[in-house]
Amino acid sequence: MQKLRIYGPTRLQGTIPVSGAKNAALPVLAACLLADAEVELHNVPSVQDIRTMLRLLEHLGVENERLGDAVILRPTGRANPDEAPYELVKTMRASVLVLGPLLARRGHARVSLPGGCAIGVRPIDLHLTALEALGAKVTIEHGYVEARADRLQGCRHRFLKPTVGGTENLLMAASMARGTTVLENCAREPEIVDLARMLTAMGAVIEGAGEETIVIEGQDRLGGATHAIIPDRIQDGTYLIGAALTRGDVTVDGARSADLAPLLAKLDEIGAQVEVGDDHIRVRNDGVLKPRSIVTEPFPGFPTDLQAQYMTLMTQAEGVSTVSETVFENRFQHVPELVRMGADIRIDGTYARIHGPAALTGTSVMATDLRASACLVLAGLVARGETTVHRIYHLDRGYEQMESKLQMLGGRVERID
Repeated sequence: MQKLRIYGPTRLQGTIPVSGAKNAALPVLAACLLADAEVELHNVPSVQDIRTMLRLLEHLGVENERLGDAVILRPTGRANPDEAPYELVKTMRASVLVLGPLLARRGHARVSLPGGCAIGVRPIDLHLTALEALGAKVTIEHGYVEARADRLQGCRHRFLKPTVGGTENLLMAASMARGTTVLENCAREPEIVDLARMLTAMGAVIEGAGEETIVIEGQDRLGGATHAIIPDRIQDGTYLIGAALTRGDVTVDGARSADLAPLLAKLDEIGAQVEVGDDHIRVRNDGVLKPRSIVTEPFPGFPTDLQAQYMTLMTQAEGVSTVSETVFENRFQHVPELVRMGADIRIDGTYARIHGPAALTGTSVMATDLRASACLVLAGLVARGETTVHRIYHLDRGYEQMESKLQMLGGRVERID
């Protein structure tokens, strides 16, 4: 099993390019099930979750060809299963995103209940209730969701609470439903806007993506398209946090400041120097870090996927800061590992108090989920001595060649067996 070895402390300095957003690419790939012609995608990240989704699409009858950062997808036209089996999707929660397009295009879908990171209960009942509102008959048996509908019917549906995956699933399903669908209380993440751009290029008619209400005019068919995946705001944010943490100077070329506004505001508050250009973001820090608290919230609030990395940053701030996790109830699994490295963090339910600055020292730590992996790597960069991060298969699900990018910035990081 592979692991990362980090030698610290080190200062990150230099420029790196952006990678495509995994969380945007996954629903866009699922949308290819709706297309009756070739789809060409650019800026597709080479991470494990993407490889898993491509294998799933191949199983469902969509061939793919990888050319650098581009992927060409073609429907085979042959009879294919409508099932996403457990063996293919057990490590990836995004597998549930094939439910809507399979149901809309083929009238039937059988999808294994999703896997992914163990960061808390993430039920898909909001997806299923919305699909039932479109006329689907949904059952859950033996660990699988099965849905049927001769033709989905447009409707007005209000999500009980904003759900990124649910909004994406319904966008795809409603794009081929009969009539007009109005979705209310939708999630507003940039990845949803990117999916809507892709569906529009395929021939869908969508208004309001990125807002609380989205209106979709269902179409009888959707064709091919060419589409570029947006930059990964979570990867970009991780490296910018690394700049502030290591008192470094990092520029991310191609990063989108609007997608990172909550983080950039916090970096400015803690004393880092933030420079936003038309096609880059630069973060520098050469002074004392001030403690600032965060509350994770759906977009446009502070993203839960940057919570662990920000907590690592606060271990080096001069004073007390707090983190309140409101999105997932079990997303502090990285805290015991940070404490083993010397951090002073105290947890009370979904609330953490961080006392800094802490003199972190290198040791062996265990990654428990994707973003926890990244926060432990960051901690290793600022810790004294050698840190070994185990179970980095979590990291490889969402970060494209993280050790290579850190090496570009001067980090002493290596991947070992």
